[in-house]
Amino acid sequence: MGRNVWFQGEKLWGWGLATVAVACCLGTTVVFAPGYMSPDSIEQLRQAMGRTPLTDWHPPVLSLVWRALIAVTGTPASMAVLQSVVLWGALWVVAWCVWDLTASRAGSLAVLGIGLTPPVLTFVGVVWKDVHAAAALLAACAVAFVGLRLRERDVPPALRWGLFGLGVLFLAYAMLVRKNVFVAAIPLFVLLVLALWRAPGRRTWALCVAALVAALVVPAVAISRIAHPVETRQGAQIMLDDLVHVLTVEELRSADVPPDLRDRLVAAAEQCRSVGALSDAYWACYERRPDGMARDADGITSLWLGEMGSHAPGYLQYRLRLFAGLLFETGYPYQAGVFPNDLGIEVDHPRLEAGLGAYIGGMGADLRPLFRGWFWLAVALFLAVRPGRGRFSLPIRALGVSAMVYVLGYLPIMPATNYRYVYWSALACTLGLLLLWLDRRPATSAPAASDAARAGSAVTPAGAVTAHHPAAPEEQRQPR
Repeated sequence: MGRNVWFQGEKLWGWGLATVAVACCLGTTVVFAPGYMSPDSIEQLRQAMGRTPLTDWHPPVLSLVWRALIAVTGTPASMAVLQSVVLWGALWVVAWCVWDLTASRAGSLAVLGIGLTPPVLTFVGVVWKDVHAAAALLAACAVAFVGLRLRERDVPPALRWGLFGLGVLFLAYAMLVRKNVFVAAIPLFVLLVLALWRAPGRRTWALCVAALVAALVVPAVAISRIAHPVETRQGAQIMLDDLVHVLTVEELRSADVPPDLRDRLVAAAEQCRSVGALSDAYWACYERRPDGMARDADGITSLWLGEMGSHAPGYLQYRLRLFAGLLFETGYPYQAGVFPNDLGIEVDHPRLEAGLGAYIGGMGADLRPLFRGWFWLAVALFLAVRPGRGRFSLPIRALGVSAMVYVLGYLPIMPATNYRYVYWSALACTLGLLLLWLDRRPATSAPAASDAARAGSAVTPAGAVTAHHPAAPEEQRQPR
């Protein structure tokens, strides 16, 4: 009778977690409706609606997904809904796995609470590639958690490979939607493989790597050949920053580039110094062409390659100064509503937006480290070095390494000091800290989700204190 009561309560709690996740998803969807948008978001919406040509300045995959959603639903608000569904769905899967593995109601509920913390909630409904990448990486983590539950069980190989394929799709989308996420996705790819196979052999690793490469290459080639996005050579924007801030005006005047480009580089350097713009020169100081940087990219790249070697100290000082700004002067922690536009897109609930802004702004003022890059980098380093030896040590370390390399990866390419550049790191570290706390809590004496789940769990550490259940007659005859 007692066992039946426990199982009934267990199922009720599982449904309770799902109910809370759905309520939070609906709440964030309403508050952010129709999705908060910056100028970048508006430009991608224009491309999704066919108002402007599709370009590769921003990831074409996001605009194409948005276009498909609009075709199906008839409203641009569907993108913000999708973001909320993916994020809250991933948190629910992780919460359910935590409940199954630890029988901790507080722990499983706290996983869902991550989505309501200021550093995470602030961008949940903002249509940005950074948010898409973070949600996709979290979804891949959720798949890995399911793998941890099944790793030691006798499940069909097709199920393991199916889960792996789903996780790889999330990882591939994250990398397609934001290229520099590659460094953050690799630790999670390793986590996914080790979560599904305790000791994967060389053949398994080779197949997994091949699947990841295919999941990246096939969509990228398909988008290029079918959608034909206009090439803008956006990567030259970073080199432009280096040139106008590292080289002197006199050196730029004598640069071996076409005269028109040389004049605009000189004007950009003088303008940046005049207005005090330390970065993002393309938008702040540069005379832009209608086709982006496509015609200037070759000249800028050639000049950068020829000059940065002889200006290495200045280059390092400039990049370290920018990176220090990202760590200690992190800005733009909140996107207020929808940027003014001619598409008829406005915030649906201005008072809710104002309330969210007060919550994020107030918490940001009272708990400022939560919106600073140095804090999340320090937490990531701690999680990577000291993940503990508990049942969650593998995902803790993977989250820490992923968050750490993602922040450090901005050192040579950072265009500004925006908080969204550490958004994934904040989300990953918050989850990692929670898992570390769960690992250090005293073991519960209550059974977890089921005897089979407990016996087959691959993440129960040796020597962990677990409740004793009488063995079946067949089990009693087995040698210990």
